[in-house]
Amino acid sequence: MESIINTHIPEFKVQAYHNGEFKTITDKDVLGKWAVFFFYPADFTFVCPTELEDMAEKYDKFKELGVEVYSVSTDSHFVHKAWHDASDSIKKIQYPMLADPTGILSRAFGVMIEEDGMAYRGTFVSNPEGMIKLVEIQDNSIGRNAEELLRRVEAAQFVATHDGEVCPAKWKQGQATLKPNIDLVGKI
Repeated sequence: MESIINTHIPEFKVQAYHNGEFKTITDKDVLGKWAVFFFYPADFTFVCPTELEDMAEKYDKFKELGVEVYSVSTDSHFVHKAWHDASDSIKKIQYPMLADPTGILSRAFGVMIEEDGMAYRGTFVSNPEGMIKLVEIQDNSIGRNAEELLRRVEAAQFVATHDGEVCPAKWKQGQATLKPNIDLVGKI
């Protein structure tokens, strides 16, 4: 499997449900800001609403960092609206819910489960130029943590603006970073 780290997000044009409206979202809409693509298997399931609600509860923090969140499943935008109307957890969502019923985005990001017609739980973060900087793909039985994703986005933004510095494990905003050089080899 070839990595998509540091590759450009694919060209796309999909329908979305966002703040009570159906909208068209394209790859051009994503450029100019940091973005999280948050793939999940399907609406009206079990782990998915817990993750999407967790993201909804952290959405203001992502927005403060200049990050737009896009949830993506192979459901249609009509199903997204129906789920939003039916679920108290999903009613909290203010970010765009992208519809991928043909699987074009799921395939382009490498998370499509062909035999099921659904996506794996995949998280992708792209920078304002549309380059993918963070990838996480996991089995659908394992839920994700929006707080940890927020920490990793902060780290990605930090290293993007601090040339020559890297963020160690568990790094949080304001903590010390590392400046790799020969003197650090074997000292950490």
